[in-house]
Amino acid sequence: MMPSYMRGAIATVASVACSQASTAAFVSPGVARVGSAVEWSAYGRDAGGSKYSPATQITTANVRDLAPVWIYRTGDFALGDGMVRDETTPLFVDGVLYASTPFGGVRALNPATGAEIWSFDSELDLSRGYGDPTNRGVSTWLDPNRASNAPCRRRIYIATLDARLISLDARDGRRCADFGDNGQVDLSAGNRNTPEYRGEFGVTSAPAIIDDLIIVGATVADNRRANAPAGVVQAFDVRTGARRWSWDPVPRDPSTAEYATWRGSSAHQTGAANAWSTISADPVRDMIFVPTGSASPDFYGGERLGRNDFANSIVALRASTGKVLWHFQVVHHDLWDYDIPAQPALVDLERNGVRIPALVQTTKMGFVFVLNRLTGEPLFRVEERPVPPSDVAGEEAWPTQPVPTLPKALGPTRFDTTIFALTDKGRAWCREQLNGTRSEGIFTPPSVRGTVIFPGNIGGSNWSGVAIDPIRRVAIIPSNRLITVAGLVPRADVQQGNSGTRFNEFATQSGTPFAMHRSHLISSDGAPCNQPPWGVLTAIDLQSGATLWEKPYGRMAHLAGVPGSDQWGSPNLGGAMVTAGGLIFGGGTFDQSLHAYDIQTGAELWSAKLPAGVHGSPMTYVTTAGDQYVVVAAGGHREFRDKPGDYIVAFALRDRVKPNLVEHAVASGHYSGHITLDRNRLPFALDLIVSGTAANVSFETTNPRVIGQGAGRVEGDSVMVDVNWTYPAQNCSGTMQMHGSPANDGRDLIGELEYVDGCTDRRTKQGTFAVRRQPTAMIPITIIASR
Repeated sequence: MMPSYMRGAIATVASVACSQASTAAFVSPGVARVGSAVEWSAYGRDAGGSKYSPATQITTANVRDLAPVWIYRTGDFALGDGMVRDETTPLFVDGVLYASTPFGGVRALNPATGAEIWSFDSELDLSRGYGDPTNRGVSTWLDPNRASNAPCRRRIYIATLDARLISLDARDGRRCADFGDNGQVDLSAGNRNTPEYRGEFGVTSAPAIIDDLIIVGATVADNRRANAPAGVVQAFDVRTGARRWSWDPVPRDPSTAEYATWRGSSAHQTGAANAWSTISADPVRDMIFVPTGSASPDFYGGERLGRNDFANSIVALRASTGKVLWHFQVVHHDLWDYDIPAQPALVDLERNGVRIPALVQTTKMGFVFVLNRLTGEPLFRVEERPVPPSDVAGEEAWPTQPVPTLPKALGPTRFDTTIFALTDKGRAWCREQLNGTRSEGIFTPPSVRGTVIFPGNIGGSNWSGVAIDPIRRVAIIPSNRLITVAGLVPRADVQQGNSGTRFNEFATQSGTPFAMHRSHLISSDGAPCNQPPWGVLTAIDLQSGATLWEKPYGRMAHLAGVPGSDQWGSPNLGGAMVTAGGLIFGGGTFDQSLHAYDIQTGAELWSAKLPAGVHGSPMTYVTTAGDQYVVVAAGGHREFRDKPGDYIVAFALRDRVKPNLVEHAVASGHYSGHITLDRNRLPFALDLIVSGTAANVSFETTNPRVIGQGAGRVEGDSVMVDVNWTYPAQNCSGTMQMHGSPANDGRDLIGELEYVDGCTDRRTKQGTFAVRRQPTAMIPITIIASR
């Protein structure tokens, strides 16, 4: 029987017509096979980020028979101010599935059943105020010099939001003590501009591994200050954690040519220009490809005049030394938060019968650059086109910007159509937001009166990037069409500090004459202010640069009742993958679903609604038993405000794999784990007594100590209790309502809660808890019924 938290939450829909793809099974470079297994051994499936699998069991002809077969819950999610983004893509190597969590945890799972093999908790401090609260995946390395049964022969690496690089033994999840300081390295050590708080500098993407090096970029908090932490790329020895080299994307050496492209007395103290997305590697050529972002801050460049070489660039480095080989800038003197957001994808193309090692880079502007990865030269002509000047004192926008002639842009680059709205109220709001703003097409600089940025700073394309079929030489790209309005606020008028998220943000930009505010234009009726489609899936022939097809991508679930809304697409943050079975799998949209498409036509063949928002890129693998699985994380997204959760869901063909979806009863016992209250994650012990449909609880947290007791009821596989809690050290108390369900073969109890904060403002706040039943005997408790 399917657990209640999944009943009605996963529904599969298949089209009535499917066409069989003609592509045969193919093992592209870097695919690992173990017996009959097909692995997924890096974030993008391979070091070059293709997101292509040679698996062929699931095809356009049978994808309609795909069904959920197991579900695992990590327990790592939060509500309220602590809400995160679940963007992980698991790995499958040596017969084990490895997944990260938004809290910097790692789970090792049985790939056929979802049963947990081991769990690692990085004990991340959630109170540090992370700007990008996510983790996109782990990395792995096999030590050829260690015996097959030796500790840490295979290692799993996780890089955390608080700037730690941790090495784990793939067998049991224990730290590899020979790496750094008892298994971890502090990535912030020695940063040129010391982080002002722990969350200002960290890592959100999986490290790159090439030979015996692990290479890590960084995320830097946007728009806080001009001299933000430096966006260094660092290489470490995979065994010892010793730093081998580091490269700073802001030139500090006057003898280098790029130094002169940064002008101003403080220009060379600028921070960021960091590579927060995934770095690609070409091991055969000892090359890595680094996608860099904007220098700090994003929306005012008067303290860093000039072209700002290395920022907003694809930078090729010699992997063994960190030496720059070439760089190609996609935005000069960025003023729009147009970071390169996605992993450069490596593929081989042909020109006049000659094979060319190429690189495909998607961008927030919706431009797709195709380069020779040996030289950085464009394979399709790129033009420098004039763009509007700045009207802000002290700012000098660069007069031209690079625009590829092919492939064509993924969407409009100018907002010059009528406002879209479903209601008069929504239309009036959109007009008010746009009234008086500058709107002169892409690259119109930010202004005091506000500037329309279109595409906005979530794209175009974002971190979801591109998936490439190397046989067809076709690129598959999910993208957005959404307006951002950004305005500058003179320092004398600033009356608040940093607040909000990048969907509606105010930031001080300290060290400059201006603060900034930005917002994405989605009105109160739930529709973006620009004409649909708002999300598009595009297929591009990489040989010719031609667009093969483009289709609306996903749906806005809250608009499902509006006629025609199935053709409007959805803003999306979540990637796609492609398979040799002729399929595209993708998610990330507002409909909380995973979708499958025919790569030849773009026709949607199947979809499944999941228990939470889907914002991780899906992946696939084939076990040694010969069964192909499609796996995706479903955990929601802080800015999208879709349903949060902590699910990893696996699908397989219903006639090949027996589902492992068993409902478990709520069980009495002593449980331990964590409780998350807003941005505070605390160790948590809970005693539960179930008698029929009655339930009694007693709990205690540590650091600080909070105690609670209460009673409630069991309904099906859920337990609901009302609790009175006390914080003895502060002599204050409050109430709490907890609602949880068994998970992971009934060992865990995971759920959500609301509590009245009687120690501060008496507001009702949200939280989560995840505990595991322990084999120890329960401590007798006295139950006090809740009020």
